[in-house]
Amino acid sequence: MSERSYSRWRPHPWHGLEPGTDAPRIVNAYIEITPFDLMKYEVDKATGYLRVDRPQRTSSQPPSLYGFIPQSYCGERVRPLDICVISERPINHSEVLLRARVLGGLKIIDRGEADDKIIAVLEGDYVWGEAQEIGDLPAALLERIEHYFATYKLVPDEPPKLRVAGRYGFAAAAEVIRAALDDYLEMFGGMG
Repeated sequence: MSERSYSRWRPHPWHGLEPGTDAPRIVNAYIEITPFDLMKYEVDKATGYLRVDRPQRTSSQPPSLYGFIPQSYCGERVRPLDICVISERPINHSEVLLRARVLGGLKIIDRGEADDKIIAVLEGDYVWGEAQEIGDLPAALLERIEHYFATYKLVPDEPPKLRVAGRYGFAAAAEVIRAALDDYLEMFGGMG
């Protein structure tokens, strides 16, 4: 370890933070939105600061912490891999970095493109911390997460542009994460 083991300047959350040495099982997650947010926030790709993307249109609130895995890359829209992190204790601040155990994911199709959401639990959580697979979570909790994503972009009098196409367990989620980390390296190189 060097004498200076901190960043003198704030690192970019997507490019400057690590995905975690234990990925794909335990990953770092940068949280953009909490279950208390009525606004959709996103990290500004140029500056790394959190910006307001849009107000949540529906009355539905995010049922879990929501963010992304640093140094991951997904597709044409130049975005990192999304992650939902379940915690028994409320975390009511965004722009936090936490370690999360990956359990599985949701296959989501948004305007014809894959937009998977990794499902994880806060590492060391006293209620959910022992979960290893997506099936270890209550069905009602997973249904809430699916409902949120199925409805959070709805516009009155327009057909839905997003659909939840299924769930998958850790093995498939690990493949998705590895691919997103490899795609990041291919697209951006070792920027971190």
